[in-house]
Amino acid sequence: MRDRLITLVRQLSYRRMRVTLASGRESDFYVDGKQTTLNAEGAWLVGNLVLDALHPDVVGVGGLVIGADPIAAATAAVSFHRGRPVHAFLVRKEAKGHGTAKYVEGRNSLPDGSAVCVVEDTTTTGGSLLQAVDRATAEGLRVVQCLTIVDREEGAAAAIAARGLPFTSLIRRSELEA
Repeated sequence: MRDRLITLVRQLSYRRMRVTLASGRESDFYVDGKQTTLNAEGAWLVGNLVLDALHPDVVGVGGLVIGADPIAAATAAVSFHRGRPVHAFLVRKEAKGHGTAKYVEGRNSLPDGSAVCVVEDTTTTGGSLLQAVDRATAEGLRVVQCLTIVDREEGAAAAIAARGLPFTSLIRRSELEA
């Protein structure tokens, strides 16, 4: 299953090109993870592999919109089908400008103190993951794990470890370029 995900990421998401990343860094390759996580087969693979990689206490999966959204939804759907319900949540980049002004959506299924995993499609420095960790924690969730589909191997693992959190990647940059 993991080998098939690597193949799919290579086909749909990985491109050799000059880009400026969310971190502000320039790179000679780009991984548009949403091309894989929004693909039907990709969503199924990601949902299964994320569920298999979760810490046993985790009852919620989510992260910053929009990269984490399809990962969280796929994991939630697969988890219910497999008899281990894990709920999805979404972390907004800005607080909702009306109504409840929430940063985190999906809390009705996740009471305060719920153990969650913060996810992302592609990770460079870990900044987006840590922003989601801070928002989820401020909203009363207990982050016990961070997970990415593709680790660009440019510092995220060290940044997450410095915060005392386990970091899991399904695929590493070196595996895409092999």
